[in-house]
Amino acid sequence: MSSHALPVGDGPSVYVIHDNPEWIAPFTDALDRLGVAHVEWLLPDASIDLAAEPPQGVFWSRLSASAHTRTDPHVKEYGRAVLDWLAAAGRRVVNGRDVYELEVSKVRQHRELAGRGFDVPRTAAAFGPRALVGAAAGFTPPFITKHNQGGKGLGVRRFDSHAELEAVADEFAPGGANAPIDGITLIQEYVQPAQPFITRAEFIGGRFHYAVRVDVSGGSFELCPADACTIPSAGADPDVEAVPQFARREEITAGTPLIARLETLLADLGIEIAGVEFIETADGRQVVYDINTNTNYNPSVESAEQSAGRQPAADRIADFIADTLAEAAPQSVSPAGSAAR
Repeated sequence: MSSHALPVGDGPSVYVIHDNPEWIAPFTDALDRLGVAHVEWLLPDASIDLAAEPPQGVFWSRLSASAHTRTDPHVKEYGRAVLDWLAAAGRRVVNGRDVYELEVSKVRQHRELAGRGFDVPRTAAAFGPRALVGAAAGFTPPFITKHNQGGKGLGVRRFDSHAELEAVADEFAPGGANAPIDGITLIQEYVQPAQPFITRAEFIGGRFHYAVRVDVSGGSFELCPADACTIPSAGADPDVEAVPQFARREEITAGTPLIARLETLLADLGIEIAGVEFIETADGRQVVYDINTNTNYNPSVESAEQSAGRQPAADRIADFIADTLAEAAPQSVSPAGSAAR
């Protein structure tokens, strides 16, 4: 594949920086409906001229912690280079460089949450497979592992004994089947939910949008809500109505105390778009364990929102991005705007 310079729109535009086209269509379709010019910056096999000024517009980072599993193992470094270039030029970036560093480090997420008094899972970070076994010795089974640079359930496994982990520890070594991209694996207490679901609270423009109940009764840690992440259930009985894996939690609102605290957290960290996951336990804990700044939305939930006369998340994001572009370059947004391809 040949290299190419990142494309530039005809005028001030929204630039969507990403590595995975499968996740982008709901957002670009929503921007199209608003008539907002947008350009996709797909990073692998692209280049930037460091002597040139970035184009005028607003830049939205959709870079993810799991990027290395799809196209190119160095995508995160490409993203860092682009975000540094934009920051040096003073461009407006939604979920910029500091936010991206939080996205790709569960260690950072844990420290930011714990430092602000959130209930978090007890966690240790192991540097290499031999340290992994030693770190796990201080945890009472069951416990779980996960990759520091995770996303889409990377490295997440439950272990019911120390011997079970010791038997597969080599899989976490470089070249192993479960090797983390940065060599860091987390050991974490297994938090048992009171009911078989976790909750993902979605925030847009730093404000709460809705909360989604994610069914985990099947024991899976693959909780990505995007349609592209869907894995068909094997052996499902077609005559039995399945419980939807993703559904809105109507009882959680902007007035819920945990939600208000999370809005303050996101404001402190400069995070404008996020999905924050937490577990409610039988003994009353609300355990916050993941901040996803590359948040995606489940199509069935989005469809239900539209049917109920509420604004889907993708449309609210388009409104937020369009308003941000208008603030950065007022002359750039008009009803007749067109999308750059």
